[in-house]
Amino acid sequence: MDVFLQQVVNGLTLGSIYALIALGYTMVYGIIQLINFAHGEIFAAGGYLGVITLSFLQARGVLEHHPILGLALAFFLAMVYCAFMAVALERIAYRPLRGASRLSLLLSALGMSIFFSNGMMLCQGVYDKAYPHFFVSGGFHLGGVVITQMQIFIMVGSILLMVALNLFVNRTRLGKAMRSTAQDRVMSAILGINADKTIVTTFVIGASLAAAAGVMVGLYYGSVRFDMGFIPGIKAFAAAVLGGIGNLTGAMLGGMIIGMVEIFAAGYLASEYKDVFAFVILILVLYFRPTGIMGMQVDDTRV
Repeated sequence: MDVFLQQVVNGLTLGSIYALIALGYTMVYGIIQLINFAHGEIFAAGGYLGVITLSFLQARGVLEHHPILGLALAFFLAMVYCAFMAVALERIAYRPLRGASRLSLLLSALGMSIFFSNGMMLCQGVYDKAYPHFFVSGGFHLGGVVITQMQIFIMVGSILLMVALNLFVNRTRLGKAMRSTAQDRVMSAILGINADKTIVTTFVIGASLAAAAGVMVGLYYGSVRFDMGFIPGIKAFAAAVLGGIGNLTGAMLGGMIIGMVEIFAAGYLASEYKDVFAFVILILVLYFRPTGIMGMQVDDTRV
């Protein structure tokens, strides 16, 4: 039983990260019907900004005396940097093709994914970059189950970000503009909603969440590398499809399910094939329920 509960904790931790990344996929798809394949590289860039910031602060002794402040600064800078990346991505690669075919947009997204990945490889090298060893030790024992401080931090941090996103989308004027643009862009424009501003805001929010996830992954696993965005990006996309792409609640739920399935598969079946199960789920969902778990039921949270 302890092993089962330990896997639940591990699955929720991993699922929280996938949910944060999946939100970016589902928001962008919901508003411009684009699968933003460069989103995984934005997630990786967030991880790099985190390690660069924390290493800089550690070298100057700031992290030793003010670890919370240093961690907050790392998250802030990573989210701001990735937000600028997303704005540039939308303005350069997607906006000029807004009236083009889906295939053109898809090819542009793939091209930007390769561009970002190779750019990170050239700038940061091909080897792993280790995170400073702060916040990674210590935890709590509940019977035979160990919950580390970092797992608590990731789960609580992810939940707070997801709650904040839901409040933003449902309670603010800009969030309502995002929802209306997602439902009918032409009618929203007639009613005076600035579609360009709304779309850019969607990219900024999605990239910020991915950046936070990147820093969390770096802190949790201890390092980042230039190609770390590919596999988690595909799994987060599978989570978005599983939950019902375009649906915020569905993306969160899908991320949790994918994380749990991966951890349980690695723990009880074969860890070598843990990455396969996300793709199996993606294929099964596309075949049996293309709308996903919540794709048709919750229209008021669709973005």
